[in-house]
Amino acid sequence: MWNSSCSRFDASVRGTGTLRAWGIWLGALAVIVLPLALAANSPLLAWRQPVYVMAGFAGVAGLCLLFLQPLLAAGALTGLSLGSARRVHRLCGAVFLATVVLHVLGLWVTSPPDVVDALLFRSPTPFSAWGVVAMWAVFASAALALMRRRLKLKWRSWRIAHSLLAAIIVIGTIVHALLIEGTMEVVSKYALCALVFLATARVLGSPETLARLRRSRG
Repeated sequence: MWNSSCSRFDASVRGTGTLRAWGIWLGALAVIVLPLALAANSPLLAWRQPVYVMAGFAGVAGLCLLFLQPLLAAGALTGLSLGSARRVHRLCGAVFLATVVLHVLGLWVTSPPDVVDALLFRSPTPFSAWGVVAMWAVFASAALALMRRRLKLKWRSWRIAHSLLAAIIVIGTIVHALLIEGTMEVVSKYALCALVFLATARVLGSPETLARLRRSRG
């Protein structure tokens, strides 16, 4: 199965232009790898507990995945059919959920009172509230995806709800990240947040993308 998928990917790449296809994939890879690599060299990591480092990198990884999610939903990554891209989109969504859980659990281990204050919206740090709102939107989006058929939601209703939750997740996560002076390098953080916002806005606001997703709802 894996070999068959790779063959279809290679054939699609050859059919759409090798340089353009690999340029898109290399660009997407750079957007993900560079912020992680720069964060790994942050001097703020010195003498930090391993669980704190894990929590921080889970947050950075989650932000990187938010860049891929709208591109996958729109089938914008060359070499993947829309159906395959949507399957990878769901897989990345599950991984993103895991990064959120690891991020929160790691912070809980290092400082439970701070996490409690954040969850109760009484933390003195503004970024905490944005992070909590984004977190609950992630949980709601995951629950909606799992319960869609059981709730017998029409595709249109589910898509609207999913899009609204995605917008909340992206905005909350971006503001949360920008307000934190943490391990992420400043320029790469702002660039990544800008790309996440632009990719999400482009997909959510694109009539072509919505029409294509509507045609593939079966």
